[in-house]
Amino acid sequence: MPRLGAHMSIAGGVDQAIWRGKSIGCETIQIFTKSARQWRAKPLTAEEISRFKRAREESGISPVFAHTSYLINLGSPDRTLWLKSVASFLEEMERCAALGLPYLVTHPGANAEEEEGLDRIRLALDEILERTEGSGVMILLETTAGQGGTLGHCFEHLARLIKKSRYPERLGICYDTCHTFVAGYDIRTPEALTATFKVFDKIIGLDRLKAIHLNDSRGDLGSRIDRHEHIGKGKLGLEAFRLLLNEPRFQELPMVLETPKGPEMEEDVENLRVLRSLLKY
Repeated sequence: MPRLGAHMSIAGGVDQAIWRGKSIGCETIQIFTKSARQWRAKPLTAEEISRFKRAREESGISPVFAHTSYLINLGSPDRTLWLKSVASFLEEMERCAALGLPYLVTHPGANAEEEEGLDRIRLALDEILERTEGSGVMILLETTAGQGGTLGHCFEHLARLIKKSRYPERLGICYDTCHTFVAGYDIRTPEALTATFKVFDKIIGLDRLKAIHLNDSRGDLGSRIDRHEHIGKGKLGLEAFRLLLNEPRFQELPMVLETPKGPEMEEDVENLRVLRSLLKY
């Protein structure tokens, strides 16, 4: 069955994210390797890295993977911001490599001009992958909602970035259920789920799918409104998650929540309970 978990805070140290996840029953977690709203970060110390690896081994949580900062925009037409984004992304790749993380999830980028934006993202990814060759970290391009000029909201965007890359073997996909739904891809019935992933397989390839973000949606199908909701409380509904969780092809994938929550994480506990109640295996 799929490994279920949630995005965990690294407050108090990266190792603390693992113990937070363990405390609420996570089998896998996603983290930021640094503050998601600041460019700069102190380098990870040898002791921090050691504590993290020890916690991961002792907890049994696997995989632990990361998400890039919200500030990064590889598609930006502003050269200064683009260069800053590439530099920050490289730093995050290095942090992932130091921690032994297999994946770094990222929103591809935003640009009002689609062609220019996709070209700038491709150039950025090639530079990042070239400079981190041998790191063992794969970049997962996240499906986006298409709100505010974000690129990656259609499967064709993601396929183009992979196919034109000089390093396609180091690019995969993270499928966000809320984002793809509001971008126009339905999974609420068996027929809809089959059709959506048939298109995904034809355009991108199911072998590229490495992780799933489990988020219900406040926005309607095709609305491009990026607002996550608790499982079963939004427009996707429980049946969509029942179908996704029990899809035989996805049984080995890590699936993490990115739903709203407070500091005590009761919401994560409840969402994980709901998800596990839907499992048939």
